[in-house]
Amino acid sequence: MVTVEELYRSYGILAMEQVGQHKDAYQVILDGVKGGTKEKRLAAQFIPKFFKHFPELADSAINAQLDLCEDEDASVRRQAIKELLQFATGENLPPVADILTQLLQTDDSAEFNLVNNALLSIFKMDAKGTLGGLFSQILKGENIVRERAIKFLSTKLNTLPDEVLTKEVEELIRTESKKVLKDVTGEEFVLFMNILSGLKSLQTVSGRQQLVELVAEQADLEQTFNPSDPDCVDRLLQCTRQAVPLFSKNVHSTRFVTYFCEQVLPNLSSLITPVEGLDIQLEVLKLLAELSSFCGDMEKIETNLRKLLDKLLEHMPLPPEEAENGENAGNEEPKLQFSYVECLLYSFHQLGRKLPDFLTAKLNAEKLKDFKIRLQYFAQSLQVYIRQLRLALQGKTGKALKTDENKIRVVALRITNNINVLIKDLFHSPPSYKSTVTLSWKPVQKVEIGQKRATEDTTSGSPAKKSPAGPKRDARQIYNPPSGKYSSNLGNFMRGAFRESRGGRGWGARGNRSRGRLY
Repeated sequence: MVTVEELYRSYGILAMEQVGQHKDAYQVILDGVKGGTKEKRLAAQFIPKFFKHFPELADSAINAQLDLCEDEDASVRRQAIKELLQFATGENLPPVADILTQLLQTDDSAEFNLVNNALLSIFKMDAKGTLGGLFSQILKGENIVRERAIKFLSTKLNTLPDEVLTKEVEELIRTESKKVLKDVTGEEFVLFMNILSGLKSLQTVSGRQQLVELVAEQADLEQTFNPSDPDCVDRLLQCTRQAVPLFSKNVHSTRFVTYFCEQVLPNLSSLITPVEGLDIQLEVLKLLAELSSFCGDMEKIETNLRKLLDKLLEHMPLPPEEAENGENAGNEEPKLQFSYVECLLYSFHQLGRKLPDFLTAKLNAEKLKDFKIRLQYFAQSLQVYIRQLRLALQGKTGKALKTDENKIRVVALRITNNINVLIKDLFHSPPSYKSTVTLSWKPVQKVEIGQKRATEDTTSGSPAKKSPAGPKRDARQIYNPPSGKYSSNLGNFMRGAFRESRGGRGWGARGNRSRGRLY
């Protein structure tokens, strides 16, 4: 067995001139991997130092260093990983990147940081070679290695300077990523979207359009939607969430909106949630509302508006006194799902701009009359809640507004105000689609509660009283909910009518990857 003294003696020989003539001395150093802890640590330092002088022993040297990187002793492993960078020259760099990528599976935090730093260092030496090693393990490596390699790219790429991430390097990332995306879990897909969307070359209009097409392919928009398959539902949700930030006035969401209207809306009530506790119907309607903001020209706009209208009518009840078949008769109040109505009404309003005569020229008189009665009743009912919400929030600032109850009230006020503005537009004669609102779950500028805003001022009244397009009072008697009832139970009411949905986990939450396209 090689001793420490022999290792130092061999080092002294190799430190002299004509290093390449002392192959036997270098072999002694290679044999140091079979010694004790001290010998191994010295071998880990000496092997890379003289590696370039003995090309005929290159494979033996790399394998010896790799053995040290996997040694049982943590101090040996760390020393070997630290010195591994000296092998990263020329054609040896991709194999070193491959080895370092495999070493990402370590559970030792100090080693993990060493590996990360080493990968970043060789990335700056040769980005293409490093990517070759990383993607080799992502495509063929064990699950834990694949997972950590993807996370490395997701978190570290954006820290690299532009001179490293050249156009050629970004093109290689796009090409290799497309190979990986043929077989990914949901979590992996989200990470790759973070990687790709961060590339400078994909932040142009053309680049965002490429990303949208990539997401659409992953979402299987050419396939029939299966509402009873939670994996199918989850895939659509995850892909759509990734697509939404990419849309703009120049990058349209038409393909997604069409799919939602034609495939998802008709199956809304039969959707199987992929995540326990998620209001899947509301989540889908929220995504549709966000998508509708950037919808371009649509071939079947009239058909899809009808589908939206039908679904909207399901959530906008008739006044109780006039409900058919005795439903909601007497003093029983219809269930008002304000969050659902906000989403549907917003989507209808956005798409209605593309066919402004839909309500007046495309609907028969009876259906239009029914719709306006429902709108009028809903608008009338809104006023009770708006007054109660404003009263409950009046004078509250700072910490008082940050309680869970008041956070719900603030969101509820935004929802009701939004609905009110949209209903007013539809009651114009002819219907108008000019008003703009910010969806209740989207960020807005902070405004002092109680302070008058233009949008709130325009939503404080009932459209039925002001709009000449509304049905006559004697057509149906409008039901007015008793205002006193809600003041003591406002919190419980809001949790029912203004439900907030929580985002789901990724496909990868299941633990094991499935082979095939996404599944």
